[in-house]
Amino acid sequence: MRTVYLGTSEFAATVLRRLAESPHRPALVLTRPDRPRGRGRRLASPPVADAARELGIALDQPASVNEPHAIDTIAGAQPEAVCVCAFGALISEPLLSRYPMLNVHPSLLPRWRGAAPVERAIMSGDEVTGVSIMELVEALDAGPVCAQATEPIRPDDAYGTLAPRLAALGGDLLVTALDQRPGCVAQDDALATYAHKITPEDRELDPSRSAAELERVVRALTPHIGCHVLLDDGSRLGVRAARVAAGAAPPAGTVSFGGPVPVLGCADGSSLELIAVQPPGGRPMSGADYLRGHRR
Repeated sequence: MRTVYLGTSEFAATVLRRLAESPHRPALVLTRPDRPRGRGRRLASPPVADAARELGIALDQPASVNEPHAIDTIAGAQPEAVCVCAFGALISEPLLSRYPMLNVHPSLLPRWRGAAPVERAIMSGDEVTGVSIMELVEALDAGPVCAQATEPIRPDDAYGTLAPRLAALGGDLLVTALDQRPGCVAQDDALATYAHKITPEDRELDPSRSAAELERVVRALTPHIGCHVLLDDGSRLGVRAARVAAGAAPPAGTVSFGGPVPVLGCADGSSLELIAVQPPGGRPMSGADYLRGHRR
């Protein structure tokens, strides 16, 4: 089947590479424009743009996929289907209904519609997640589901370990859906939950919550977004790995520096060991190394 692919993120780049290996190799890839990234704020291409160039697939980076130029470019590729994954921008009419559009979404819809389904699944303590292939509609992630596959969330999974497995699963599932063209089934809106975009508040480890909850937050936001604890001097100590501590806990909201690693006192008398941290403006390091420098 002749396809056009719309995507932006590293997750979407993995799906694109799998699609390019199949009989449904895209004739055209569209992604977002280059933008500043990193501390130096240098202009950089989205991961999907880099993947398209590596694969030798025609690439366009319009300001909006809904503008006439982009619509004409897609039409010129004569797609039988448009495949979408983590594109990061609204697709509207007339493009939305011009072609069959299959969207790769990393959750078991209708659970976790929205921008951060992988993160929210880990944060919520879900034991299983997966990937859904759905028809794209105007409402957010609400289209009929054509195929689903599950993936367990391991107790030690962080975003950085779970998302690559879901991306590989999503690529395989998309190819299967294009091969088999299964019928799609409407979602039950009454069962929908929403994976809202990660906010600055989500990134701050709130000691009024339990250590178990905060340990899941650390895993959900590592390594791509990051989270932190607020120290007494007002500085933010990044947290890259943590575990629920056993034994006596410091008062809730207090970071203790008396043990082998920093420990955050949390709700209900629980505490969180900060196994790997990142000082402001510094590099990631073990909590033990941080303490050695902190005590000098």
